[in-house]
Amino acid sequence: MKPLFIIVTGFLFACLLLTGTSCQKNTDCKATVTCVDSTGVPVNNANVLLYATIKTAQGGTVTADLKANGTTDAGGQVKFTFKLPAIYDIRATTVIATRTLTGTGIIKLEEGKGSDKTVTLK
Repeated sequence: MKPLFIIVTGFLFACLLLTGTSCQKNTDCKATVTCVDSTGVPVNNANVLLYATIKTAQGGTVTADLKANGTTDAGGQVKFTFKLPAIYDIRATTVIATRTLTGTGIIKLEEGKGSDKTVTLK
């Protein structure tokens, strides 16, 4: 009887170990937006807005509540992390001297992956 108890206990312990641990899949969606000027030089301190537009039942579009914004670093980059995949519109702006430079683009975020997009400000 004792060997059967040891075998059953060992089996239950092994099952507990195998089912008690689980792998956490990384589902974060990372976006890196790089802003450059018309000559390809990175633009520091540009304001970058990511936003989603949604089509309405009447055929128009509205901006969704889901937005994110940031400012580029010295290398012209700004990074965002989202929990869910999405497609975002990009609008980047900066003021150099008295001129306002703007650029637009689209970035697609996929689950567990990083996406890079370069936006040229003109």
